Amino acid sequence: MKYAIVIPDGCADEPQESLGGRTPLQAANTPAMDALAASGVVGRASHVPAHLPAGSAVANMSLLGYDPNAHFSGRAPLEAAAQGIELGPQDWAIRCNLVTVQDQIMRDFTADHISTEEATALLAAAQEALAAPHLEFVPGVSYRNLLLFRGQHAVAPFTEETRATPPHDLTDKTVADDFPRGAGSDLLNELMSRSVELFADHPVNQQRLAEGKLPATNIWLWGIGKTPKLQPFADVYGKTGKMITAVDLLRGIASLIGWDRIEVPGATGYTDTDYAAKGRYAIDALDSTDLICVHVEATDEASHEGDVAAKIKSLEEIDQHVVRPLHEALQAQGEFRILVSPDHPTPVRTKTHSHGFVPFAIAGTGVTADGHQTYDEVAAGASELDFAQGHQLMQYFIGETGATG
Repeated sequence: MKYAIVIPDGCADEPQESLGGRTPLQAANTPAMDALAASGVVGRASHVPAHLPAGSAVANMSLLGYDPNAHFSGRAPLEAAAQGIELGPQDWAIRCNLVTVQDQIMRDFTADHISTEEATALLAAAQEALAAPHLEFVPGVSYRNLLLFRGQHAVAPFTEETRATPPHDLTDKTVADDFPRGAGSDLLNELMSRSVELFADHPVNQQRLAEGKLPATNIWLWGIGKTPKLQPFADVYGKTGKMITAVDLLRGIASLIGWDRIEVPGATGYTDTDYAAKGRYAIDALDSTDLICVHVEATDEASHEGDVAAKIKSLEEIDQHVVRPLHEALQAQGEFRILVSPDHPTPVRTKTHSHGFVPFAIAGTGVTADGHQTYDEVAAGASELDFAQGHQLMQYFIGETGATG
């Protein structure tokens, strides 16, 4: 049996007045996803417990079969794992966005999609001017970077209660009441404040302004945590797995659960990603693993920008270039199951992640059709198949009993 999971990140949404009361998923032309629904089952699952942050770290951990109540410890350590960074028992990882804040408003949580080269230069300046032996700025991809606190050089002031608001939750909103809070927040806020003056006249920002781009006004620190301990997926569910994604968070989860990661040329983590390449690489991986997972960030990015048209287009690209060819390849090779599901809702109205149920569709060997003809939020809401504890969906999908993720 071969298994495939396709994650259109954040694609679950609300009815849109501009779409005649339909959600983007209903409005999109997605014949391949609808075919899965018609030949299999549709249901809904909630991957973010109410007391945990409504983000991709919690939600994807749950979607991949691990109870976030037991395992979630912060987003940044997952991204550190993606870069092969080992954290000691006293070390903390902190997500370090480059952002544009103007007049106390989060103008752009990506600093206008700053390039990796530009971000690396700014992080180098931060390392020289702001860091200490226990602090290490680590460049990542574009605006997504890390700050490490090494506990062997200083006693960490943080606790599990240290909190900070993700910048993508603040798009077009005031940041005045959302700076880091709790134990150790004084340090985080000081670093953020000092970065403003440091970046103001930096050559990178001078060049960006000259080109009509938004500057990276400062760092934004959030997602703090220590590395969680996750059992290998093969031990919990009896299957090997591989991950295709352009996002370090998913790379990190894959690394921690023992999955190989497949890097796809042209995969960007944005709406301009090479959808067809992801589909091709997923098909090629079927011979070398029990389960292939394809994560696509584009739908979530479109939501963060409040762009309904871009979200619909991304859904259609995923349908045509990932779901359709992957489903056809699975059918041709023998017994299979395929799951399509987002991790969490990201409404274009709010431009941020939210708690709540998301729709899923499962088709393949041993799955009896339940009569639904479309894959969307309305069909899922009408289904009796309901996982209030979303991490239990994986056991249902795999078809194994006794899994304890």
